[in-house]
Amino acid sequence: MEFSTWLAFFAASWAISISPGPGAIASMSAGLNHGFRYGYVTIFGLVLGIWTQLLIVGAGLGALIAASATAFTVVKWLGVAYLVWLGIAQWRAPARPMVAVSDTGEVVTQRALIVKAWMINVVNPKGTVFLLAVVPQFMNLHQPLWPQYLIIGATLAFTDMVVMSGYTALASRVLGALKEPAHIRAMNRTFGSLFVLAGSALAFFKRAQ
Repeated sequence: MEFSTWLAFFAASWAISISPGPGAIASMSAGLNHGFRYGYVTIFGLVLGIWTQLLIVGAGLGALIAASATAFTVVKWLGVAYLVWLGIAQWRAPARPMVAVSDTGEVVTQRALIVKAWMINVVNPKGTVFLLAVVPQFMNLHQPLWPQYLIIGATLAFTDMVVMSGYTALASRVLGALKEPAHIRAMNRTFGSLFVLAGSALAFFKRAQ
């Protein structure tokens, strides 16, 4: 990959990361409920999800998902169901600051936060279709592909970690100002509604014809 081509992709990756979506909602939700230091691990899950999507595209499965109506529909509705489920869980979350336990009283481990964030990006065919549309524009098909995929994956990981860190930090600062249970409950329901809206938006997403 030429340096000038990488610079163009580097600029595009910032736009990709900053644009609001389920990943941003997940980062802010983690910062709200767990604070920055504990909730930061959510970002690693989101990056692993991006790498998984990129691997799917590189292996050619992304083209199958984009082209097959059945495969696309199955993955899309899995994503819709998961986002809506996250929204309902966030809506019903207890009104406690710096929450580190689930509704059942079990400790929410950082591993669980990572898996949750990974699932958000993996069961999102919109991300696969987006990578299929964008990534080939920056690749030289006359050079080995996997080294280029590694560069693209590292670039997306860097920009996403920086942007999502900002989202997490912003939400954690808001958390510090929330003292009353009613305020925390309202914030939980706000993020719960955002997850449901993200799921609803995905439900109306259609593959390119």
